[in-house]
Amino acid sequence: MKKNINKLFKGCMVFASLTMLASCADSFLKQDPLSFYEPKTTYATESGLQAALAMCDLHYKTMLMDGNGNVLPIASVYIMSDVGLYAKTDAGGGIMDDFANKITPTSGMASGGDSNAMIRFWDEAWNGIKYANTVLSYVDQVQGLDDATRDAYKGRAYFHRAYKYYHQALLFGDIPLVTKIIEVPKQNYKSTSKEAIFKMLIHDLEFAVAHVPSQKKMPYLGAVNQEACMQLLIKCYLVNGDFKKAEDMATDLIDNHGLALMTAPFGTNVPSGNPTTWAVQRNVLWDLHRGENITAAANKETILPILNYNDQNFTQYLTMRALGVHWSNGDIMDPSGIGSPTYNWARTQAEYNPQLDWLRVLGRGIGCFRTSYHYNKTIWKYDGEVDTQDMRHNRSMGNWVEMEDIKYNRPNSSFNGKNMQLYATNDYKDASGKVIVAKGTLLCKDTIRSWFPIPLYKMYILDVAAEENKGANQFNGATKGTYCSNGNMYLFRLAETYLLRAEARFYQGNATGAAQDVNVIRSRANAKKMFTTVTIGDICDERARELYMEEWRQPELTRISWCLAKSGKADEWGNTYDVNTWDKQSGTDLNGGSYWFKRLTRYSIFNHGTILSKVNLNYQVDKHNLFWPIPNSAITANIGAKLSQNYGYDGYDASTPKWATWEEAVADEDKTN
Repeated sequence: MKKNINKLFKGCMVFASLTMLASCADSFLKQDPLSFYEPKTTYATESGLQAALAMCDLHYKTMLMDGNGNVLPIASVYIMSDVGLYAKTDAGGGIMDDFANKITPTSGMASGGDSNAMIRFWDEAWNGIKYANTVLSYVDQVQGLDDATRDAYKGRAYFHRAYKYYHQALLFGDIPLVTKIIEVPKQNYKSTSKEAIFKMLIHDLEFAVAHVPSQKKMPYLGAVNQEACMQLLIKCYLVNGDFKKAEDMATDLIDNHGLALMTAPFGTNVPSGNPTTWAVQRNVLWDLHRGENITAAANKETILPILNYNDQNFTQYLTMRALGVHWSNGDIMDPSGIGSPTYNWARTQAEYNPQLDWLRVLGRGIGCFRTSYHYNKTIWKYDGEVDTQDMRHNRSMGNWVEMEDIKYNRPNSSFNGKNMQLYATNDYKDASGKVIVAKGTLLCKDTIRSWFPIPLYKMYILDVAAEENKGANQFNGATKGTYCSNGNMYLFRLAETYLLRAEARFYQGNATGAAQDVNVIRSRANAKKMFTTVTIGDICDERARELYMEEWRQPELTRISWCLAKSGKADEWGNTYDVNTWDKQSGTDLNGGSYWFKRLTRYSIFNHGTILSKVNLNYQVDKHNLFWPIPNSAITANIGAKLSQNYGYDGYDASTPKWATWEEAVADEDKTN
C-alpha cells in the first residue's frame, strides 16, 4: 500500500523548517549560508537531502495557498484572464479592475491579502528555486549514494526548479537565472532571456525524465515522479516549438505509464453539504475532485497531487468562501423588496430550515473572485443550444448551481422557499394594490459579486469541524487538517495531457487529431457535441471547462500565445502572430495585441468601458500586462548591474544587456561585484 509523502517525511518536514535557507525579505536574491547551522554538514547526509526535497514538495502548496479567506493567491493568475475577474467591490481604492493603470513596477502588486498575490508569486518562486538549488549544490557531496539514487535526487530537484522557472518566466518574462547557492552576496545579476531559460528547463527535465523513477516504482505519493517530469517537459517542448517532441512524449505518457482517465464513480463518497436542500447524484467528476480521492489508490488519473490534509503542514484552503458567490447579503432583494432574503442560518437558529440549508451546500461565499460570462455561459453553448448534459455544467446532477436554483430562506419573506430571481418576473403589489416592485426590476445591486453560478463539484470541500458544530454559520472550505478538512489538489492529472497533445497536434496542422484528443475529455464528461476539427480557441475553452482552478490560467494563455506565434497558426478569428512582436505591444485599444489580450477583450468585459455594479468599475488591461512588471525593489537591490524591465512598463530599455544563453548566465554566477 502506497503512503503519502507527507506522512513518510513528517520528521524531515520539521527538520527542514528549522534548517531552511534564509528568506528573501530584503532582496529576491538574498542568501544566508552563514546562519546558525553549517549547511555543508546539514546537507552532507541523505536525510538532509530528504529534508530539502520535502520543503520543495511542501512549496507547491505555499505558492497557491496562504490561509486567506478573501482572495486566494491562486486567484491572481485568473483575475487577468478570460475565465475570471476580481470581484471584491468593497475594496475601495484597492479594487483590482484597471490593471492597465494600477499595476506598475512600484505599485499595485501585493504580497497577498485582499488585492492580489503578484509579489508573493515573485518571492515564493525564488524561495522554491533556492530549496531546489540546495539539493543540487550538495547532492554530489553526500557519501554512500549509488548513481541511480543520486541522479534521482538531482532529477527531482531539477523538476522543482523547472516548475518554478516555468511559471516565473511566463509571468515575469526575462528574469535572472539562479542555479546554485551563492557563497557570498551577489548583486550584479543580469536578466536571462525567457527563450534561454526554457532551453535550460528542457535540458534539466530531459535528465529528470531519464532518472526519476516512475510512480509505479515508488512506495509513496506526493514526491516527484517520472510522469510529472514528462508533463512539465511536454509544456516546455511546446514553448520551444518542439511540437513533435511534445506530441510523442504526451503519447508515451498516455499509453505507457499505467494512467487512465477515470470514467466511473470511485473512492470515498462525499455527498453534498445537505442533500435535502441540494442533492448531488454521485458521478465520476464529483468523485474526481474530492480531496480524499485525489490521492486514492483507485485514482489512475492523478499524475502528481498537492497534499494538504494533515496537521503538521496544513494550510487553510477556503475555496467556498473566497470563490463562492456572495449569495447571503443585503444587495440581493426578493420580489417584494425585502433585502437579504437568503441568509446563512446556523442549525441552532429558529429560522433554520433543513430544506433551505444553502449555507452547508454552497458555503459562506463572499465573492471576492468571480467567474466570467464566457466561462459561465458561452463555452457551454453550441449552435445556439446550451449543453446541460455535460457533467461539468450539469445542474440536475448537482455539479453546477445557478443563482436561480437557490431558494429564498428568510421566513418573513412571502417568497420564502421560492427560487431566486435576478429580475422581478411580475409586478408585486401590496395589500392595497400599490405596485411595490415593478416587473423587470433588477433585484441585485451588485451583480459582479453577488450573482454568478457555482461549479460546485470543483469548489465544495467538506468542513468537518463546522459540520460538527451546529452553531456554525461559516462553512468556508478546508479549515483544519487531519480528520477535519481535506484540501488536496492536483498539480498534474492526465486530462491535461490529452489537451497538451491536442495543442501539439494543432500547431503541426493536425486539427483532426487535436479534435480527437479534445473529444476524449468531452466524452468522459458526457458532453453533447463532439468535434471533427478544432481551433486553438476550442482547445483553450476545453482547458477552461476541465482545468478551472487547476491550471495557472494567465501563464498558460501566455504560453499558448507564444506557441501560436512560433507555429504561425491562426487563432479562431483568423489572426496570426509575429514571433518578434507578440509580446512587444502596448495600449488598451482593441486592435492588435497577443492572443491573451484578444481573449480577455473579446470573451470578457475588459476594455469595454465603465460599468456600475454598486460601485463604478473599469475592468481594463494593457497589451503589455501580458507579463507582470519586474518589481522595482528587485531592480534597485541589484546595484551591480541592471535587470531588464518588461516592455511597456516604466524603466523598460530595449538596450539593457541580458544573457542570450543559459550557459552564459550560469558561468557568470560565480562572478561577484
